Amino acid sequence: MFAVIKTGGRQFRVVPNDVLEIGKIAGEVGSIVQLGEVLVVGGDTPVLGSPLVAGASVAAEVLDHKRGPKVIAFKKRRRKNSKRKRGYRDEITVIRVTEILTDGKAPSIGPRPKKEKKVEAAVTEGDAPAKTAKKAPAKKAAAKPAAKKAAPKAAPKKAPAKKAAPKAKSDKK
Repeated sequence: MFAVIKTGGRQFRVVPNDVLEIGKIAGEVGSIVQLGEVLVVGGDTPVLGSPLVAGASVAAEVLDHKRGPKVIAFKKRRRKNSKRKRGYRDEITVIRVTEILTDGKAPSIGPRPKKEKKVEAAVTEGDAPAKTAKKAPAKKAAAKPAAKKAAPKAAPKKAPAKKAAPKAKSDKK
C-alpha cells in the first residue's frame, strides 16, 4: 500500500518505513505526527481524492530536525558597480513513515524506544579508588617591566609655508 501526501507545498509518494526530508513541521524528536493531506491511497483498489481522500492520514515518526545545504543568491549588474550576495538554509525535518491510515483510524504504532548508551559498571570502593578530577593551577599574570616616564618631547617646528609667486604674464601677439 502506498499514499501520496502533500506537505510544505510538495508532494511525496510514501510507503511504510520510508525516510523523508520534508519542510519543518512541529513535533519533538521521537514523537509520532499525523500528516492529514493525503491525495491518493493506492493498493488493490486505489482511491483518488478530490482534492483530498476523506478520513485518510499518514503516521510518521520524527527522527531529526536539521538545516539543509547553504544556497547562495548572487546578483550582479554589470558595469553598474552593483552586487548583492544573499544566502539561506532551509529548515528540514527528517521523518520515517510508520503506517498509512484510512477511515479516520488512529496510529497503532507508538514511537520507537531510543537506543541507550552502554554505561560501564561503576567501580566499587574495595576494587580501586575513584579518580579525582585535578584542577589546573591558576595562571599568574606575568610581571611587566615598568615603563620609564620620559619628559614629553617637543613638537618639531614646522617651516613657514611658502607663498606662491604671482605668475608672469607672457606677451603674446
